[in-house]
Amino acid sequence: MSTPINLAEYTTLRIGGPAANAEILTTENELVAFADDYRLQDGPALLVGGGSNLVVSDDGFAGPVGIIRTEGVQLERGRGTARATAHAGEDWDSFVAWTIEQGLTGLEPLSGIPGSVGATPVQNVGAYGAEVSSTIESVYLFDREFGRTLIVRKAELEFGYRTSVLKRTAHHHGQPRYVVLSVTFNLPKASGTGGVPVKYAQLANTLGVEVGDTASPTAVREAVLELRSSKGMVLDAEDHDTWSAGSFFTNPILDVEQVALPEGAPRYPVVDPSTGKDDPSVVKTSAAWLIEQAGFAKGFRLDGSKAALSSKHTLALTNTGGAQAQEIIELARHIRDGVQGRFGITLVPEPNLVGLEL
Repeated sequence: MSTPINLAEYTTLRIGGPAANAEILTTENELVAFADDYRLQDGPALLVGGGSNLVVSDDGFAGPVGIIRTEGVQLERGRGTARATAHAGEDWDSFVAWTIEQGLTGLEPLSGIPGSVGATPVQNVGAYGAEVSSTIESVYLFDREFGRTLIVRKAELEFGYRTSVLKRTAHHHGQPRYVVLSVTFNLPKASGTGGVPVKYAQLANTLGVEVGDTASPTAVREAVLELRSSKGMVLDAEDHDTWSAGSFFTNPILDVEQVALPEGAPRYPVVDPSTGKDDPSVVKTSAAWLIEQAGFAKGFRLDGSKAALSSKHTLALTNTGGAQAQEIIELARHIRDGVQGRFGITLVPEPNLVGLEL
Protein backbone atom coordinates (compact mmCIF):
# COMPACT_ATOMS: atom_id res chain seq x y z
CA MET A 1 0.00 0.00 0.00
CA SER A 2 1.36 3.40 -0.98
CA THR A 3 1.85 6.05 1.66
CA PRO A 4 3.31 9.58 1.72
CA ILE A 5 6.66 9.94 3.49
CA ASN A 6 9.37 12.51 4.09
CA LEU A 7 12.60 11.16 2.59
CA ALA A 8 14.70 13.02 5.17
CA GLU A 9 13.55 10.39 7.66
CA TYR A 10 15.09 7.64 5.51
CA THR A 11 18.55 9.08 4.79
CA THR A 12 21.58 9.33 7.09
CA LEU A 13 22.08 12.94 5.98
CA ARG A 14 18.55 13.63 7.29
CA ILE A 15 17.89 15.62 4.13
CA GLY A 16 15.22 15.10 1.48
CA GLY A 17 11.73 16.24 0.59
CA PRO A 18 8.38 14.46 0.30
CA ALA A 19 7.44 11.34 -1.65
CA ALA A 20 3.71 10.77 -2.10
CA ASN A 21 3.92 7.25 -3.49
CA ALA A 22 6.10 5.14 -1.17
CA GLU A 23 5.86 1.49 -0.21
CA ILE A 24 7.56 -0.28 2.70
CA LEU A 25 8.77 -3.62 1.31
CA THR A 26 9.28 -6.25 4.02
CA THR A 27 9.42 -9.45 1.96
CA GLU A 28 11.27 -10.55 -1.13
CA ASN A 29 7.96 -11.08 -2.92
CA GLU A 30 6.95 -7.48 -2.17
CA LEU A 31 10.29 -6.20 -3.45
CA VAL A 32 9.99 -8.24 -6.67
CA ALA A 33 6.40 -7.07 -7.15
CA PHE A 34 7.43 -3.42 -6.73
CA ALA A 35 10.30 -3.78 -9.21
CA ASP A 36 8.01 -5.58 -11.66
CA ASP A 37 5.24 -2.99 -11.30
CA TYR A 38 7.66 -0.16 -12.05
CA ARG A 39 9.77 -1.38 -14.94
CA LEU A 40 12.65 0.57 -16.40
CA GLN A 41 10.53 1.76 -19.33
CA ASP A 42 7.77 3.05 -17.00
CA GLY A 43 9.85 5.95 -15.70
CA PRO A 44 12.11 6.66 -12.72
CA ALA A 45 11.66 4.76 -9.47
CA LEU A 46 13.66 5.27 -6.28
CA LEU A 47 14.79 2.38 -4.09
CA VAL A 48 15.98 3.18 -0.57
CA GLY A 49 17.82 0.79 1.72
CA GLY A 50 19.75 2.25 4.63
CA GLY A 51 19.76 5.67 2.99
CA SER A 52 23.47 6.13 3.68
CA ASN A 53 24.43 6.80 0.07
CA LEU A 54 21.71 9.27 -0.93
CA VAL A 55 21.52 13.04 -1.23
CA VAL A 56 17.89 13.80 -2.02
CA SER A 57 16.50 17.12 -3.23
CA ASP A 58 14.39 19.19 -0.87
CA ASP A 59 11.67 18.89 -3.53
CA GLY A 60 11.59 15.14 -2.82
CA PHE A 61 10.79 12.52 -5.43
CA ALA A 62 7.65 12.48 -7.57
CA GLY A 63 7.79 8.86 -8.70
CA PRO A 64 7.33 5.56 -6.84
CA VAL A 65 9.62 4.91 -3.88
CA GLY A 66 10.39 1.48 -2.46
CA ILE A 67 11.77 1.35 1.09
CA ILE A 68 13.63 -1.98 1.27
CA ARG A 69 13.18 -3.67 4.63
CA THR A 70 13.55 -7.34 3.66
CA GLU A 71 15.38 -9.35 6.30
CA GLY A 72 16.82 -12.81 6.82
CA VAL A 73 20.12 -14.65 6.67
CA GLN A 74 20.99 -18.23 5.78
CA LEU A 75 24.19 -20.14 6.38
CA GLU A 76 25.53 -23.17 4.54
CA ARG A 77 28.70 -24.52 6.13
CA GLY A 78 31.44 -26.28 4.19
CA ARG A 79 34.73 -27.81 5.26
CA GLY A 80 36.84 -24.64 5.40
CA THR A 81 34.39 -21.98 4.31
CA ALA A 82 30.73 -21.11 4.58
CA ARG A 83 28.21 -19.50 2.26
CA ALA A 84 26.29 -16.75 4.01
CA THR A 85 23.29 -15.27 2.20
CA ALA A 86 21.58 -12.11 3.41
CA HIS A 87 18.46 -10.39 2.11
CA ALA A 88 18.90 -6.91 0.67
CA GLY A 89 17.28 -5.07 3.57
CA GLU A 90 19.47 -6.59 6.27
CA ASP A 91 21.45 -4.00 8.21
CA TRP A 92 25.03 -4.32 6.98
CA ASP A 93 26.85 -3.90 10.28
CA SER A 94 24.53 -6.32 12.06
CA PHE A 95 25.23 -8.85 9.33
CA VAL A 96 28.99 -8.38 9.73
CA ALA A 97 28.67 -8.94 13.49
CA TRP A 98 26.59 -12.06 12.84
CA THR A 99 29.24 -13.58 10.55
CA ILE A 100 31.85 -13.11 13.28
CA GLU A 101 29.55 -14.78 15.81
CA GLN A 102 29.32 -17.73 13.40
CA GLY A 103 33.12 -18.14 13.49
CA LEU A 104 33.67 -16.66 10.03
CA THR A 105 36.13 -14.07 8.80
CA GLY A 106 36.52 -11.71 5.86
CA LEU A 107 34.00 -8.95 6.57
CA GLU A 108 35.30 -7.58 9.88
CA PRO A 109 37.32 -4.72 8.27
CA LEU A 110 33.99 -3.49 6.90
CA SER A 111 32.41 -3.13 10.35
CA GLY A 112 30.51 0.01 11.17
CA ILE A 113 29.63 0.95 7.60
CA PRO A 114 26.04 2.24 7.60
CA GLY A 115 23.48 0.99 5.13
CA SER A 116 21.99 -2.29 3.98
CA VAL A 117 23.43 -5.48 2.53
CA GLY A 118 21.79 -4.86 -0.85
CA ALA A 119 23.79 -1.67 -1.44
CA THR A 120 27.20 -3.24 -0.85
CA PRO A 121 27.74 -4.94 -4.24
CA VAL A 122 26.48 -1.87 -6.13
CA GLN A 123 29.23 0.35 -4.72
CA ASN A 124 31.70 -2.46 -4.09
CA VAL A 125 31.83 -1.12 -0.55
CA GLY A 126 35.29 -1.08 0.95
CA ALA A 127 37.33 0.16 3.91
CA TYR A 128 40.59 -0.57 5.71
CA GLY A 129 42.07 -2.63 2.90
CA ALA A 130 38.99 -4.78 2.23
CA GLU A 131 36.20 -4.71 -0.36
CA VAL A 132 33.04 -6.81 -0.53
CA SER A 133 34.09 -8.01 -3.99
CA SER A 134 36.74 -10.22 -2.37
CA THR A 135 34.09 -12.31 -0.60
CA ILE A 136 30.94 -12.01 -2.73
CA GLU A 137 30.08 -15.23 -4.54
CA SER A 138 26.88 -14.13 -6.26
CA VAL A 139 24.02 -11.65 -6.20
CA TYR A 140 20.35 -12.51 -6.71
CA LEU A 141 18.74 -9.74 -8.77
CA PHE A 142 15.56 -8.58 -10.43
CA ASP A 143 16.08 -7.12 -13.90
CA ARG A 144 13.66 -4.20 -14.37
CA GLU A 145 14.27 -4.13 -18.11
CA PHE A 146 13.21 -7.68 -18.88
CA GLY A 147 11.10 -8.43 -15.80
CA ARG A 148 12.99 -11.48 -14.55
CA THR A 149 15.07 -12.68 -11.62
CA LEU A 150 18.60 -13.96 -12.13
CA ILE A 151 21.69 -15.00 -10.22
CA VAL A 152 24.81 -13.10 -11.25
CA ARG A 153 28.21 -14.53 -10.36
CA LYS A 154 31.13 -12.47 -9.10
CA ALA A 155 33.00 -12.32 -12.41
CA GLU A 156 29.91 -10.98 -14.19
CA LEU A 157 29.54 -8.12 -11.70
CA GLU A 158 32.71 -6.47 -13.09
CA PHE A 159 33.81 -5.01 -9.78
CA GLY A 160 36.18 -2.05 -9.63
CA TYR A 161 37.02 0.62 -7.08
CA ARG A 162 33.63 1.74 -5.67
CA THR A 163 31.85 0.49 -8.77
CA SER A 164 30.25 -2.50 -10.44
CA VAL A 165 28.14 -3.29 -13.47
CA LEU A 166 25.13 -2.62 -11.22
CA LYS A 167 26.25 0.94 -10.55
CA ARG A 168 27.31 1.62 -14.13
CA THR A 169 23.99 0.47 -15.59
CA ALA A 170 22.11 2.58 -13.03
CA HIS A 171 24.17 5.59 -14.05
CA HIS A 172 23.48 4.87 -17.72
CA HIS A 173 19.70 4.67 -17.22
CA GLY A 174 19.45 7.33 -14.54
CA GLN A 175 17.85 4.75 -12.22
CA PRO A 176 18.53 1.14 -11.20
CA ARG A 177 18.05 -1.49 -13.86
CA TYR A 178 18.96 -4.27 -11.43
CA VAL A 179 17.38 -4.55 -7.98
CA VAL A 180 19.40 -6.56 -5.47
CA LEU A 181 17.26 -9.17 -3.71
CA SER A 182 19.98 -10.96 -1.74
CA VAL A 183 23.76 -11.35 -1.64
CA THR A 184 25.75 -14.55 -1.06
CA PHE A 185 29.21 -14.33 0.48
CA ASN A 186 31.84 -17.07 0.60
CA LEU A 187 33.63 -16.62 3.91
CA PRO A 188 36.57 -18.58 5.39
CA LYS A 189 36.24 -20.04 8.82
CA ALA A 190 38.41 -18.24 11.37
CA SER A 191 41.26 -20.48 12.53
CA GLY A 192 42.02 -20.26 16.21
CA THR A 193 42.35 -16.56 17.01
CA GLY A 194 43.29 -15.56 13.45
CA GLY A 195 41.18 -14.08 10.68
CA VAL A 196 42.11 -12.66 7.31
CA PRO A 197 45.43 -10.77 7.00
CA VAL A 198 45.33 -7.10 7.98
CA LYS A 199 46.10 -5.05 4.87
CA TYR A 200 45.73 -1.44 6.08
CA ALA A 201 48.59 0.23 7.94
CA GLN A 202 46.44 2.37 10.27
CA LEU A 203 44.40 -0.65 11.27
CA ALA A 204 47.54 -2.74 11.80
CA ASN A 205 49.00 -0.01 14.03
CA THR A 206 45.81 0.12 16.09
CA LEU A 207 45.92 -3.65 16.53
CA GLY A 208 49.66 -3.67 17.28
CA VAL A 209 50.47 -6.04 14.42
CA GLU A 210 52.39 -5.80 11.15
CA VAL A 211 50.64 -5.34 7.82
CA GLY A 212 49.97 -8.85 6.52
CA ASP A 213 49.66 -10.36 9.99
CA THR A 214 46.37 -11.70 11.31
CA ALA A 215 44.28 -10.84 14.35
CA SER A 216 41.06 -12.24 15.69
CA PRO A 217 37.96 -11.09 13.79
CA THR A 218 36.54 -9.70 17.04
CA ALA A 219 39.68 -7.65 17.70
CA VAL A 220 39.65 -6.33 14.13
CA ARG A 221 35.99 -5.36 14.40
CA GLU A 222 36.56 -3.52 17.67
CA ALA A 223 39.57 -1.67 16.22
CA VAL A 224 37.68 -0.70 13.07
CA LEU A 225 34.72 0.60 15.07
CA GLU A 226 37.12 2.62 17.21
CA LEU A 227 38.81 4.12 14.15
CA ARG A 228 35.53 4.85 12.38
CA SER A 229 34.07 6.47 15.50
CA SER A 230 37.09 8.75 15.79
CA LYS A 231 36.34 9.94 12.24
CA GLY A 232 32.60 10.39 12.77
CA MET A 233 31.86 7.43 10.51
CA VAL A 234 29.66 5.43 12.90
CA LEU A 235 26.06 6.62 13.09
CA ASP A 236 25.18 8.50 16.27
CA ALA A 237 21.98 10.54 16.42
CA GLU A 238 23.58 12.90 18.95
CA ASP A 239 26.70 13.57 16.84
CA HIS A 240 26.09 15.81 13.83
CA ASP A 241 29.43 14.73 12.37
CA THR A 242 27.70 11.43 11.60
CA TRP A 243 24.79 13.14 9.83
CA SER A 244 26.45 12.47 6.51
CA ALA A 245 26.57 10.16 3.52
CA GLY A 246 29.98 8.84 4.58
CA SER A 247 32.86 9.70 2.29
CA PHE A 248 31.41 12.22 -0.16
CA PHE A 249 34.16 11.91 -2.78
CA THR A 250 35.90 8.81 -4.08
CA ASN A 251 39.68 8.63 -4.07
CA PRO A 252 40.79 9.72 -7.57
CA ILE A 253 42.31 7.16 -9.91
CA LEU A 254 44.71 8.97 -12.22
CA ASP A 255 46.27 8.05 -15.55
CA VAL A 256 49.99 8.37 -14.79
CA GLU A 257 50.74 9.63 -18.31
CA GLN A 258 48.07 12.35 -18.27
CA VAL A 259 47.96 13.69 -14.69
CA ALA A 260 50.96 14.37 -12.48
CA LEU A 261 50.43 13.29 -8.90
CA PRO A 262 51.06 16.27 -6.59
CA GLU A 263 54.25 16.15 -4.57
CA GLY A 264 53.68 14.48 -1.22
CA ALA A 265 50.33 12.99 -2.21
CA PRO A 266 49.68 9.41 -1.07
CA ARG A 267 50.02 6.75 -3.75
CA TYR A 268 48.06 3.48 -3.79
CA PRO A 269 48.15 0.70 -6.37
CA VAL A 270 45.06 0.00 -8.44
CA VAL A 271 44.08 -3.58 -9.17
CA ASP A 272 42.83 -4.39 -12.66
CA PRO A 273 39.61 -6.34 -11.99
CA SER A 274 40.06 -8.37 -15.18
CA THR A 275 43.51 -9.68 -14.19
CA GLY A 276 43.62 -9.30 -10.42
CA LYS A 277 47.03 -7.63 -10.76
CA ASP A 278 48.22 -4.08 -10.16
CA ASP A 279 47.70 -1.81 -13.16
CA PRO A 280 50.89 0.28 -13.66
CA SER A 281 49.12 2.76 -15.96
CA VAL A 282 47.05 4.25 -13.12
CA VAL A 283 47.53 5.30 -9.52
CA LYS A 284 45.07 6.07 -6.75
CA THR A 285 45.52 8.98 -4.38
CA SER A 286 43.70 10.36 -1.36
CA ALA A 287 40.71 12.66 -1.82
CA ALA A 288 41.01 13.73 1.84
CA TRP A 289 44.65 14.76 1.31
CA LEU A 290 43.73 16.78 -1.79
CA ILE A 291 40.89 18.52 0.06
CA GLU A 292 43.09 19.44 2.99
CA GLN A 293 45.99 20.59 0.81
CA ALA A 294 43.59 22.74 -1.21
CA GLY A 295 42.90 24.69 1.98
CA PHE A 296 39.73 23.07 3.34
CA ALA A 297 40.12 22.18 7.00
CA LYS A 298 37.90 20.02 9.16
CA GLY A 299 34.74 21.90 10.04
CA PHE A 300 34.93 24.18 6.98
CA ARG A 301 31.63 25.70 5.89
CA LEU A 302 30.43 28.45 3.61
CA ASP A 303 29.16 31.61 5.29
CA GLY A 304 25.69 31.14 6.72
CA SER A 305 25.47 27.48 5.68
CA LYS A 306 24.29 24.62 7.85
CA ALA A 307 26.36 22.17 5.78
CA ALA A 308 29.97 21.64 6.80
CA LEU A 309 32.92 19.34 6.50
CA SER A 310 33.00 16.99 9.46
CA SER A 311 35.07 18.23 12.38
CA LYS A 312 36.66 14.78 12.44
CA HIS A 313 37.24 13.92 8.75
CA THR A 314 37.44 16.10 5.64
CA LEU A 315 35.84 13.51 3.37
CA ALA A 316 32.44 13.74 5.05
CA LEU A 317 30.01 16.54 4.25
CA THR A 318 27.63 16.88 7.16
CA ASN A 319 24.27 18.32 8.12
CA THR A 320 24.95 20.39 11.24
CA GLY A 321 21.22 20.63 11.84
CA GLY A 322 18.49 21.87 9.54
CA ALA A 323 20.66 21.91 6.42
CA GLN A 324 19.03 21.94 3.00
CA ALA A 325 20.10 19.67 0.16
CA GLN A 326 21.27 22.64 -1.88
CA GLU A 327 23.63 23.65 0.94
CA ILE A 328 25.29 20.24 0.75
CA ILE A 329 25.60 20.58 -3.02
CA GLU A 330 27.01 24.12 -2.82
CA LEU A 331 29.63 22.99 -0.31
CA ALA A 332 30.54 19.95 -2.42
CA ARG A 333 30.80 22.11 -5.54
CA HIS A 334 33.00 24.64 -3.73
CA ILE A 335 35.37 21.92 -2.54
CA ARG A 336 35.44 20.16 -5.92
CA ASP A 337 36.24 23.42 -7.71
CA GLY A 338 38.90 24.31 -5.13
CA VAL A 339 40.70 20.99 -5.61
CA GLN A 340 40.37 21.29 -9.39
CA GLY A 341 41.86 24.78 -9.34
CA ARG A 342 44.73 23.78 -7.05
CA PHE A 343 45.70 20.43 -8.53
CA GLY A 344 43.86 19.99 -11.83
CA ILE A 345 42.14 16.89 -10.41
CA THR A 346 38.34 16.61 -10.45
CA LEU A 347 36.79 14.90 -7.46
CA VAL A 348 33.81 12.63 -8.16
CA PRO A 349 30.94 12.27 -5.67
CA GLU A 350 30.33 8.84 -4.20
CA PRO A 351 26.68 9.14 -3.06
CA ASN A 352 23.75 9.08 -5.48
CA LEU A 353 22.27 12.52 -6.12
CA VAL A 354 18.48 12.46 -6.48
CA GLY A 355 17.00 15.52 -8.16
CA LEU A 356 20.33 17.32 -7.77
CA GLU A 357 23.40 18.04 -9.89
CA LEU A 358 26.93 18.81 -8.82
